[in-house]
Amino acid sequence: MNSIFAPSSLSCLPSLYNNPSPNKHTSNFSFVNHRVSSLSIKSTFIAPKSTNCAAIPSDGTVSVINFEEFVEKDWSFLDVDDVNSDKVYKQNIDRIISAGKVGEDSKVLISTGSEGFVDQVVDTCSYKQLLVVHDSLFVLACIKEKYDKVKCWQGELIFVPEKWVPFDVVFLYFLPSLPYELDRVFGALSKICSPGARIVISHPKGREMLEQQKAEYPDVVVSDLPDKLKLESVASHQSFTVVDFVDQPGFYLAVLEHTK
Repeated sequence: MNSIFAPSSLSCLPSLYNNPSPNKHTSNFSFVNHRVSSLSIKSTFIAPKSTNCAAIPSDGTVSVINFEEFVEKDWSFLDVDDVNSDKVYKQNIDRIISAGKVGEDSKVLISTGSEGFVDQVVDTCSYKQLLVVHDSLFVLACIKEKYDKVKCWQGELIFVPEKWVPFDVVFLYFLPSLPYELDRVFGALSKICSPGARIVISHPKGREMLEQQKAEYPDVVVSDLPDKLKLESVASHQSFTVVDFVDQPGFYLAVLEHTK
């Protein structure tokens, strides 16, 4: 199975992932210039310094990084709910996925999705291609360990490489994490989406939960969910039309179609 990390190194992740510093950003890692993808993972291995994770692939390029100098943002709050035990939460997730109308020939993009949301898409949908874009290398590592055929890329949504486009379905699972104005986001999407593509913006717990998350994770939650008027105004300038919109205290869903 292709992986960012060798299997024996995964045991080192929990302590790093669960104890992030809110005052640091992943920019400490940017000098390595890694992009996680099905094309690059075989040749990339990250070995934490001063740990017991010593397994190194014999046929890859070894990049040793001092993890004492690298601290990720904390994304654990996206997976706080157990889909199997919370009936309302599961129904909301199912509703979000259904809104995408994923088909067997669909090329799907998930931006800043939780690991649980990716699990649900993989378990319930048939698709041609699935790309997960996330800021977190650790989240992508966990996803890649489970789903070898799922493509993973660490970086920003507006810089997704052209080799995977065009997309037929885009799930903006956690839009408030994107540090860009809405018009720039839709400008980028208009270039990588096929005609008729569906954009699904969502929050399975709605604005009330988002406000709590914003207070607790200000370094991650850097923007808000757009109201209908703002969404329609920005979307229309980039050839998108709002076809469904739900904004309730406990659930948010906006579905748009690319009319270009």
